[in-house]
Order: sequence, then C-alpha cells, then structure tokens
Amino acid sequence: MESTDSPEVGLQQLLDTATGFWRSQVLFSAVECGVFGALVDGPATLAELQERTGLHERAARDLLDSLGALGLLLREGDHYRNAPVTERHLDPKQPGYVGGFLMFMSKSLYPAWGRLPELLRTGHLQEGDDSFGEFYRDPDRVRGFMSAMDSAAAAVTAELVKWPDWQRYQNFVDLGGARGNLAGRIALAHPHLKGGCFDLPPLEPFFTEHMASLDTADRVVFHGGDFRSDPLPEADVLLFGHVLHDWDEDTRRLLVARAHAALRPGGSLLVYDELIDDDRGGPARSLLMSLNMKLVRSGASEYSAAEAREWLAEAGFTEVGVQELTATERLIVARKAD
Repeated sequence: MESTDSPEVGLQQLLDTATGFWRSQVLFSAVECGVFGALVDGPATLAELQERTGLHERAARDLLDSLGALGLLLREGDHYRNAPVTERHLDPKQPGYVGGFLMFMSKSLYPAWGRLPELLRTGHLQEGDDSFGEFYRDPDRVRGFMSAMDSAAAAVTAELVKWPDWQRYQNFVDLGGARGNLAGRIALAHPHLKGGCFDLPPLEPFFTEHMASLDTADRVVFHGGDFRSDPLPEADVLLFGHVLHDWDEDTRRLLVARAHAALRPGGSLLVYDELIDDDRGGPARSLLMSLNMKLVRSGASEYSAAEAREWLAEAGFTEVGVQELTATERLIVARKAD
C-alpha cells in the first residue's frame, strides 16, 4: 500500500486494503456458484442467471453488479455477460481456465490466511502437512489440482516455450514437473527436443494420462524419485519451476548442487519463482506469497535473486542471469561451464 500525505486518500487506501477479502470472496463465490459458466453461451438477464445458477433473489443482483464494478462482468441494459478476462480464464472450456485454482485458493489457502496471527506467533504452518506423498493418495483430488495448477501456470508455460536457447540443446528434464504439462508443451513447440519429467512415483499414472492427451508420450518420459536423494537424470537443460520456494535454504542449496552435477557441460539450469527484490522493498505480491508459503509449508518462502545467485555460485555455476518472465515470475538462467 503506497503511503500518502492526504488523510482522506490514506484512509481510503487503508479501508480498501482491509476489505480486500470482500473482493476475493465475491470472485470465489461466483466461480463456485457457476456464474461465469452460465454466461459462456452469451448474455443473460438477472432472472435467467438465477434460474441457471440457483442464486437467491435477495443477494443475486448485488453479487452480479459487484462483479460488474470489479470488471469481471459487463452489463448491457438488463443483460449481463462475461468480461474478456473471465471469457479467457473462467470458461471451463478454454485452455486458460483457472477456476479450479481459484477453488483451491478458496477452500485451502483462504482459511489458512485466517490463521496468519498463529503463524506470526509460532512460526508453524497452518494448512495441511509437508508430505506430498500423503496428498497424492486421493487420485481425483490430485487430477483436479494438477489441472488447476497447469491453468494457473499457463502464462509461464507460454513464455518458457519461447526461450531462444532451446535450439542449442537436445534434451531437458523438468524437476518436480508434476504431470508433465510444461515438459509436454516444450516438446510440442520444439520437435527436435526429447523431454523428461522428474517427480514422485505416485504421479506417474497422471503423467501417462496427460502425455497421451498431448500426444507427447513418445518424446517425454517420466523419472520417478525424490530429487533430494535419488539420482537425477543427465540432461542438457534442467528446470526448477515453483520448486525452490517449497523448501528451506539448506534444501535449496542441495537441489541446485545436485542439478549442477547432473547437467552436461555447457548445460543450463532454469529456475522460476516470484522473486523478492534484493532490498526486500517488493513486489508486494511476492512478499505476500512468501507469507503464503510459510502458511502451507514448513521452511518455505520466496527469496531474492541475490540469494539464488549465492546458492548457484556455490554449486559451481559460472554464469547467472535474471530476467522478467511474466507479470509475477522472474526467470533465473544459470549455465554450467563447458
């Protein structure tokens, strides 16, 4: 929140920040009640939306007009329709759909943030546990979560497939790559590449299913294991995407050192996360994400490019560059000497 010398404007900023949860709950509730899906085929009146979604007349109009004021719906006369952003990202039939991710935020992350004072007093995580293996026991939950994460990462994926140095290399492995969506998209964009996805063995059935849907089963393979202890596959390029922020600093040092050892001479390690500025002045989203990580994972947090450079230099990387990747993520490219 930017400071101001005007008492009136400053109070408004304070109140807008304090009521931010109103906006998020309006969005979450509209997704859960199917408002945006009900408008996929075109505009509808208030009465039509009530019939399609089951919204009660007492609150329906306020909800829809609030969504309009937030730029998520457009109103023309007595008809409502999806705004461009909701057409792209909240139509379940679109590749950029993030409704599943928003429901994950609503059901898991939102309650955890209500326990932020407890984190601040104790330092303990406030949602779930640190066992990925336990989470993977529920196939339907995992499949929905993976789909939501893939959609939420669509902007990252779109940028990474355009990385110009892919032409220099022959193969790559995405470490902690879940069901292999990024690996599959890179392989589709660059037919000369052979790809791999390294993650815990329970994810292999989801990987196999997803590669079949992308028609990349012959070019992207699964490597099952724990990247902290099991051998990593040798490759020209290795990736850690939204991985290092899950772990404490000692584990991050271990992971980048293991990646350096597995890379072929002249290879590259790509790391992306929501990096905090070196002076910790922002971005605000990255600092808030760091708190979010602490709520759901022991030892987790966001980190700065300066911290990452230290770990990478210690591991033996000789050239490290940092660049903007999306509106929220930055990409670190670290090269191993020839």
